[in-house]
Amino acid sequence: MKKSIVSLGITLTLSFGVTLDEGIKAFEKGDYHTAKNIFEDLAYKNDAKAQYNLGLMYVNGFGAKQDYLKAKELYEKSAAQGYSESQLAMGIIYENGIGIKQDYKKAKEFYEKAAVQGNVDAQNALGILYVKGKGVKQDKRVAKKWFGEACDSGVQEGCDNYKILNEKGF
Repeated sequence: MKKSIVSLGITLTLSFGVTLDEGIKAFEKGDYHTAKNIFEDLAYKNDAKAQYNLGLMYVNGFGAKQDYLKAKELYEKSAAQGYSESQLAMGIIYENGIGIKQDYKKAKEFYEKAAVQGNVDAQNALGILYVKGKGVKQDKRVAKKWFGEACDSGVQEGCDNYKILNEKGF
């Protein structure tokens, strides 16, 4: 009976419209059950940030059984709406073969989508792909450009990578 009352309370709360911030606060407090319910409700309504956060819960097994394919599905929906954090996450999934076949070309596509939006982690990751020639033709000048973008935004790793390429004459 007590569980029914709690479930009813959560359902009523969700029906009156909770916010993403409330889901994030619940997550930060370790109340994964509430966070998951909030993110699921908002994700169902095509909220890209909620889809991303719910994907994080699945990929890490917070409040849900770890499920890389479910996380990928959520990230894809969010990435398709242009959310750069999900595009970065998709790049990471493809680059590392997390729950799927590794695919550097797909990783590059997703990193690039996020990088052009100013996502500094994607800029740095894209630079690394160009340095290593993974999924792209190796091009240290293009890598240096992306490292420079990341560095200009304050990412030390981007600055370090830029400096290394600069010292090598690229």
